[in-house]
Amino acid sequence: MSDIASESNAVGRPRPKSLRIEWPTIGLLIVCYGLWAGAGYALYPLYPFAALVVMGIAIALHSSLQHEVLHGHPTRNARLNEALVFAPLGIFYPYRSYKRTHLQHHADERLTDPFDDPESYYRAMGDWETLPGFLKTLLGWNNTLIGRLLIGPPLMVVGFTISEWRKIAKGDRRVIYAWVLHMAGLIPTLLAISLLFGIPLWQYIGVAAYLGISIIAIRSYCEHQWAERPDGRTIIVENSVLAPLFLYNNLHFVHHKLPTAAWYKLPSLYKARRAEWQTMNEGYVFANYFEVFRAFAFRAKEPVVHPVLGRPELVPATTAVTYVPTDFVAYVMPDNSLRSDAST
Repeated sequence: MSDIASESNAVGRPRPKSLRIEWPTIGLLIVCYGLWAGAGYALYPLYPFAALVVMGIAIALHSSLQHEVLHGHPTRNARLNEALVFAPLGIFYPYRSYKRTHLQHHADERLTDPFDDPESYYRAMGDWETLPGFLKTLLGWNNTLIGRLLIGPPLMVVGFTISEWRKIAKGDRRVIYAWVLHMAGLIPTLLAISLLFGIPLWQYIGVAAYLGISIIAIRSYCEHQWAERPDGRTIIVENSVLAPLFLYNNLHFVHHKLPTAAWYKLPSLYKARRAEWQTMNEGYVFANYFEVFRAFAFRAKEPVVHPVLGRPELVPATTAVTYVPTDFVAYVMPDNSLRSDAST
């Protein structure tokens, strides 16, 4: 594995001046905003539903571009990069909050941990046992692919938003500033949608924004699983018509090992050592998302409760395990604030 390790180190080093501006990403940003604005301004008066669908696709692409930006693309100037994705087309998530939690998620040794991985959908046994039956049922449905697409968006948005506002109530300045910036971008975005495009906000939120989250949920649904070795926790989906929309994060294991590699380099990086990548991630590989759909459309990929972490019976007796009361908000959106102050 030394070749990949050395390549990881190389990718992690500062980019040479010749790559200071990654023009493929700049071009894709222009396409994204053009598609969104064109659908709203020109297509909506003629074909409203089609326009909202196109805008939903643009929102999904914009989400992928935000992910690219938080990893240091397409320039070497973080403020400029952030400005390029400043308009919150997807409405709900402040970029700064997404960046903070996602970079925390990239601590691979903590992947899937129900406390330490903000993007984990696993739950600790102690918290699970306190939930009412209807919430357990809801979360079980959310672990099927169809459930993730249909009920996942409101579960994520409601839980995330209330969790963020709880941090604000506690005086978390990072979160406060993230929301100030978010509102500064959201207000003109909503005005453009409503006044310039003439789209009722309920239609935009209920169709376009909802669809954008659902599309991204196809990718995130099975990105990670529990495995003893961290390398076995991240998926590879080899081929998909959705891959360009996801900026090739279907090759998610490659991204986790080479997080600063530009999106357009991921396919060649994977193909160059395909067998080696698959050996490293212990064969957690699907040919395409249709294969994922056939396997898990109406069947949960795995239980909601984490098979090891957060289960007191599997923790050495010398380790103290502290649970905090869990409510609906904490469960519908993974958040590392579930960990009590005493256990951090």
